[in-house]
Amino acid sequence: MNTFSRRKFLKLSGALSAAAAVGALGYSSTARAAKAQVVIIGGGFGGATCAKYLRRGDPGLEVTLVEPSARFITCPFSNYHLGGFRTMESITHGYDKLRKHGVNVVQDTVTSINTNVRKVTLKSGKSLHYDRLVVSPGIDFKWTAIEGYSEAAASIMPHAWKAGPQTVLLRKKLEDMRDGGLFVMVAPPNPFRCPPGPYERASMVAHYFKTHKPKSKILILDAKDDFSKKGLFMDAWAKLYPGMIEWVPGAKGGAVTSVDTKNMIVNAFDKHKAAVVNFIPAQTAGAIAVKSGLADASGWCPVDPKTFESKLLPGIHVIGDSSIAGALPKSGFAANSEAKICAAAIVAKLNGQSVSDASYVNTCYSLVAPKYGISVAGVYRVSDKGIIQIEGSGGVSPKDAPDSFREDEAKYAFGWYQSITADTWG
Repeated sequence: MNTFSRRKFLKLSGALSAAAAVGALGYSSTARAAKAQVVIIGGGFGGATCAKYLRRGDPGLEVTLVEPSARFITCPFSNYHLGGFRTMESITHGYDKLRKHGVNVVQDTVTSINTNVRKVTLKSGKSLHYDRLVVSPGIDFKWTAIEGYSEAAASIMPHAWKAGPQTVLLRKKLEDMRDGGLFVMVAPPNPFRCPPGPYERASMVAHYFKTHKPKSKILILDAKDDFSKKGLFMDAWAKLYPGMIEWVPGAKGGAVTSVDTKNMIVNAFDKHKAAVVNFIPAQTAGAIAVKSGLADASGWCPVDPKTFESKLLPGIHVIGDSSIAGALPKSGFAANSEAKICAAAIVAKLNGQSVSDASYVNTCYSLVAPKYGISVAGVYRVSDKGIIQIEGSGGVSPKDAPDSFREDEAKYAFGWYQSITADTWG
């Protein structure tokens, strides 16, 4: 139940975000004789935010951000490109403003981490020393989890779960599809990046079909029997796209067993012949995290919930999608929140000070149509069981809200994106 009002929650989440920022600004660097060096792997919502707030927290730190791409394309809002009302350029962000904060941005790829000498080696052959290392590599895929699917198969059945060329490819396949064709989405098993994301994507594809290819159908094959904001999505689908979207849960034959890319067939309990397939694979922590021994048998990285320092390799912090963050979802907002707490903890540790208690926030907006938004939000704290959601905080959008409320939520989604990207890369 949504026992907090939306207004109260937004006030609280804003205050907590501000507290994280102030905490990172409140330490003195006078205790150190030499500059400490912090290296960050990955320039997404987690890594870029952490770099910025480390420099804010202690301008004496030497902060180096290593990111393969010159510009970062966000997964949040990439679904809206598929819906036809957001350009790729509008979800692409550069690193020039981070450089103005004093962050050394290196366009390269980390190939190995040597914890014995605290050094990372880059693809270019160069190496970087660190006193503290932050790993924020996002996700990678379990390519062989389903028979017939592979990295090469993604050129035929795109995942588009890392925004960029795959997003453009999936959009083109939608444009080339004949009216009346079947779009099949294979939803990923838990845990995965952005829990409501596949269902928002189905909504955006439905919006595109309704506008341009109204005879087309959408089939979601899902190994799960539930998903984030399920009631809100399904009510909206019935209202906005009646008869267009079918969701098949695992209990009713939704678990996919194999795919045939040559004939565009997806096999679950039944065989489905598709015009376009969006196959979102099972996921794991980013490759460098797994390769370096930061991940456990689950494929994800266990961390101290108060500092996000690795439980397996001390001196290294893992933030964002790769980490095991308790009740916190794998989302851009959560990564941004984790990054600020992590930055404050690193500054405190490097200056010989105690680490403050941590609180986290998450807000996730989803569009079902350009003017129809829904959301879920929560405030989280650290307990002896890890990170848990504070009872009664946040909640989901009201089930029976009027159209004006849904339209406001859609507006809030665009405001949220502008705010968080400015906070991350601005």
